[in-house]
Amino acid sequence: MKKIITISREFGAAGGTIGKAVAERLGYEYFDKELIIRAAREANLDVEKMVKLDEHAPLIFGFGQSLFDLYSSPVEERFYESQKNVIKKIGEHGKCVIVGRNANSILSEYDDSLHVFIHANMYWRLNRMKEEKMQDIPIEKVAEELNNIDKARKKFCAYYTNKEFGSASSYDLCLCASSIGIEKCIDIICNAAK
Repeated sequence: MKKIITISREFGAAGGTIGKAVAERLGYEYFDKELIIRAAREANLDVEKMVKLDEHAPLIFGFGQSLFDLYSSPVEERFYESQKNVIKKIGEHGKCVIVGRNANSILSEYDDSLHVFIHANMYWRLNRMKEEKMQDIPIEKVAEELNNIDKARKKFCAYYTNKEFGSASSYDLCLCASSIGIEKCIDIICNAAK
């Protein structure tokens, strides 16, 4: 039985929904945004400020970045290191589902782990977000938000892991929620974990 399940996901692809259901079905603890609060507190950082940094590379990352720039963002670096330590402690305890935050890379060497990537086509993600969480927002703004968050996650992954976000080689299992459905994704992950 796999004791650690990590779920990386495109925004709007139901990764959090799937992760919660998997944790519930297996009797595991579920970790997502509360990791930010825990990591910020352990690093003695402002929780609200760290929530804004969640799954974002430092602003200086990208074109024209120098070696000096890599070390000019101590708050982001301290926060990421703290979050990484929290994720490792949770992984050592086992019986957990961790969504996002590069947990697949952080826990890649741990035995009994299953690393999953959830994706879906843009139309499905747009409709899901519009129906469930962004009803009062114009569809163009929802699309813009999806693209911005996906870009931020790609940069975050590249900056801290030197890997490509969503690349199949970083995961044990890649599932398309728009093709097979949320319930089937839950079934497949639970069966793979067993």
